Amino acid sequence: MTLPIGATAPDFEAETTEGKIKFHDWIGNSWALLFSHPKDFTPVCTTELGALARLKPEFDKRGVKLMGLSVDPVDRHAKWSEDIKETQGTAPNYPMIGDTDYNVSKLYGMLPAAISGDPLVRTAADNQTVRNVFVIGPDKKIKLVLVYPMTTGRNFQEILRVIDSLQLTAKHRVATPSDWKQGEDVIIAGSVSNDEAKTIYPQGWKEPKPYIRIVPQPK
Repeated sequence: MTLPIGATAPDFEAETTEGKIKFHDWIGNSWALLFSHPKDFTPVCTTELGALARLKPEFDKRGVKLMGLSVDPVDRHAKWSEDIKETQGTAPNYPMIGDTDYNVSKLYGMLPAAISGDPLVRTAADNQTVRNVFVIGPDKKIKLVLVYPMTTGRNFQEILRVIDSLQLTAKHRVATPSDWKQGEDVIIAGSVSNDEAKTIYPQGWKEPKPYIRIVPQPK
């Protein structure tokens, strides 16, 4: 079972392409994106790791650290990185966990607890459930969970859009409507009474229905 939104992200120690880390310490006061892959040297994942490397400045701008994961060992990640640079133009510029004992995959509900053995003999199909995205806040709580099939590449622009919404709504008592993008109008949260809303938004709001109160995005 995938961890629910609002759960504390399990802490762990792991070997990565940038040395050993303790996950919560590595996050620190930042946001984090943990994204997993069923196998190194697979085509869709190759495009994803390259795309994420190119977009890293956008995540940096938002204070979001990136961490990849595959059950293959770290030395294979390093060799795969060469292929990613050659085919995608940019090598991974963020750490990748070598989850060879399946510890992190099990902690995050991506593989059954009974799984064991040599990860190199497992195929991508064996690990197809290891294809998740977790967005984790500075409070170490899970804010978003996405699970993708192996045949569909991840849309990192959508993940950036969701992070913009998560960070905005963590700071202000608002929600974002369907297809919202940075700078567009938002909705006053249902937990804010009209009397309270009048003090926060003295200029008023648009109200097509009593339960839909629309205001410009707070600064």
